Amino acid sequence: YCDGLGDCLPACPTGAINIIEREAAEFDEDLVKAKLEEREKMVSQGKNITTLTNQPIVQSLKPLGTPEGRGGVSNSQLKQWPVQLRLINPSASFLKDADILVAADCTAYAYGNFHEEFVKGKVTIIACPKLDDNNDNYERFKSILLKNTVRSITVVRMEVPCCNGITKVVKQAIEASGQEVLYKEVTISTDGRIL
Repeated sequence: YCDGLGDCLPACPTGAINIIEREAAEFDEDLVKAKLEEREKMVSQGKNITTLTNQPIVQSLKPLGTPEGRGGVSNSQLKQWPVQLRLINPSASFLKDADILVAADCTAYAYGNFHEEFVKGKVTIIACPKLDDNNDNYERFKSILLKNTVRSITVVRMEVPCCNGITKVVKQAIEASGQEVLYKEVTISTDGRIL
């Protein structure tokens, strides 16, 4: 289940994992290029891959469809993994010609029909404008937009003031990218209503 983030290294309470310094081979740019070409070939063939470059597993998903026979339980509508902005590779194939949902992470908990009304048919990206570094969020959104043609962006945010940060960074990233992107914004109340 490792996502390659590395936060476990300094925090392991039992010392089961640690950093070891050792001699390493010199950097070989040609070898890196060959590995990246091999990786791109695998992605273009639709294979799920894991890299050794501190990137999470990247997957395109097929939504499970209707909840028939499941006692009315709704199915996930996610089209890709990961969803956390900090873990998304701006060159991921699922971002090409995408309709993107950018959601403040509280929104999915506040609004009961979130998957059906917002996630369905979109590439989902979540971030927290209060707890994340908004400068980093801006750079990541800008990188996504500079590397991909995006059809639309829907921002779903909470009514609380800290959520202004997510709309601000997305709008600034769109402007910096020079793309004309269909933009929609939805605000959710803390009691779960669309405002």
